[in-house]
Amino acid sequence: MWATLAVALLTQHTGDIVEGEVMHATGDRPRILVAEDDIGIRQVLCVFLEHSGFEVRAASDGQEAISLILEFRPHLIVLDLMMQPVSGWEVLNWLRENYQAPGNMLETALPMIPVLVLTALTPLKEQVHGFEAGAVEYMTKPTQPSAIVKRIRNILSLSVEQRAMLQRRRIDERRGILERLYAPSPDEFTY
Repeated sequence: MWATLAVALLTQHTGDIVEGEVMHATGDRPRILVAEDDIGIRQVLCVFLEHSGFEVRAASDGQEAISLILEFRPHLIVLDLMMQPVSGWEVLNWLRENYQAPGNMLETALPMIPVLVLTALTPLKEQVHGFEAGAVEYMTKPTQPSAIVKRIRNILSLSVEQRAMLQRRRIDERRGILERLYAPSPDEFTY
């Protein structure tokens, strides 16, 4: 379905998307890096983001994403977690080590980059792990591209402090749900 929609959108609106190339590079548009291994999803997201006024680059795996982060300097990353050979988890770890670590040489050159995780991993434990690893937002597939664009605009409108508060709130929400799910009910007998 994603691939068919991507082909239709690409034919109607833009022609071919060349992976790793800047689309309509203009200086002032927010830069978004889409790291997604499914070509159909990647193309649909790129088309929607481009037509929503963003400058977009795409990566098909985590290693390419890391290279593009240094080169493209995105304002936000849309990141799939289950990519090969380098996963989105590894990209989150790399970002945390290289952008958020005190005393890091990249810290002064590049600000912390917000990450919107877009993945098929739905378990709450995975969501908590994603937020703890550095994601500001966590969305599960399938999701409407317009909803992703809306979340991206929301994240980009927040200050660094507001993003940190959002991330903390999301972690607390997910943990609260997990605690309620796994808490013994009052009528359960525990040993």
